[in-house]
Amino acid sequence: MTKPYFRQVPNFEYVSRNKDEKYISNYDNVKNLFKRGKIREDIFGDLSFFTKYQIIGDERPDNVAYKFYKESTLDWVVLLSNNILNIQTEWPMTQDTFDKYLLEKYGDYNTLYSGVHHYEAEEILTTQGISIVPKGLEVPAGYSVTYFDYGLQTEVTKSNIGQAVTNYEYEHRIQDNKRNIFILKPIYLNVLFNDLENIMPYKKGGDQYVNSTLKKGDNIRLFE
Repeated sequence: MTKPYFRQVPNFEYVSRNKDEKYISNYDNVKNLFKRGKIREDIFGDLSFFTKYQIIGDERPDNVAYKFYKESTLDWVVLLSNNILNIQTEWPMTQDTFDKYLLEKYGDYNTLYSGVHHYEAEEILTTQGISIVPKGLEVPAGYSVTYFDYGLQTEVTKSNIGQAVTNYEYEHRIQDNKRNIFILKPIYLNVLFNDLENIMPYKKGGDQYVNSTLKKGDNIRLFE
């Protein structure tokens, strides 16, 4: 089942930028990173094709791929399933990296754990169950709300409904949200592989076309 992603990405020959090259006719053969595979829309938009998963600890995409597909080289399927383009910013940090990031950003533990990032409202409901303020709404410190409760037939004021969210809590939530991902079910892998075999090859034609896996030129139209 091994399907390393970059083996499927076609190449292009581009004029060498090496300053030691004596001739402009020399070319470098590189991968065409503008050719990007994707999961087709009818699958990507249907949750029944996927399994919900929460990343554990310092798991990497290759660890998750091995857990579900028994092939660590299918880490790219995990990334495609979640439309992740930049693993540095869209995948949860390792604990060590996270700790270093927090100290660099906030400077000291006191600011990190005691500093207030923002305030969030508790949920405010009327006696009839009508939501006046949704839970989690970002509000100013000391925020109050006044409303007419038709069940009580009187005006009601709720004071200081904002709860402090520390810098650490805020950052930790961001990391936790990144842990919730979707995994393409193994039975649909061959569908994805077949789609990529149709997407990745170059279409025949044009003066830059060499073959289905190679184009050549100094101003390449990379998307055809």
